[in-house]
Amino acid sequence: MQRVLFLHGAIGASDQLSDIANSLSDTYDVHRFDFAGHGGKPFPEEPLSIKLFADEVLNFLNEKGIDKVSIFGYSMGGYVAMMLAKHHPERVEKIVTLATKFHWDEPTAAKETKMLQADKIEEKVPAFAKALAERHAPNDWKELFIRTIDMLNAMGQDNPLKLEDYSNIETPSLILLGDRDKMITLEETLNVYKTLPNAQMGMLPNTHHPIEQANIPHLLFHIRQFFG
Repeated sequence: MQRVLFLHGAIGASDQLSDIANSLSDTYDVHRFDFAGHGGKPFPEEPLSIKLFADEVLNFLNEKGIDKVSIFGYSMGGYVAMMLAKHHPERVEKIVTLATKFHWDEPTAAKETKMLQADKIEEKVPAFAKALAERHAPNDWKELFIRTIDMLNAMGQDNPLKLEDYSNIETPSLILLGDRDKMITLEETLNVYKTLPNAQMGMLPNTHHPIEQANIPHLLFHIRQFFG
């Protein structure tokens, strides 16, 4: 049975992908994973980074005795999957990404970090703040925000994966974007799709950026079709 690993987005956790993973468990050997500082995982001593997360995934595969895996990566999880495929292509069978921001520069980082103001979230959307507290307990979700802001600013100064890097990633990849996603541009998605040597691209109808607002039946269809 083909192994599939599900990787969540920034400030998210693996529990957000549990329904999708469970829906595919009849066909695949599914695994979920929380990045450091997310979903209750302890914070690392070093700063959060895409490289750190990719190394964590590699260690997870080694601990589980998994030689090769297909990956579904939502948002930042898709970026981590691409980083792993670049540096350890022998460990990645196929990749499906959804709503992944590939283009990073200083203005992009400034725009994204502006949405990570914990005090404003606590004041204006207390239900979301409560959900974050529960999702990341016993960690302080506000500390996760601070560390994520530092990571995104670092990415803005030096994008870990340049556009030309994708030309060397030969892992079969399906790049998905929601038609109503206001965070990810069609341009950056197309640029990566066109640069990858072995890629397909798809658009999910009636799909906003949050995974909770994705068109799940269409997403499951694409995953099954691509992973086979």
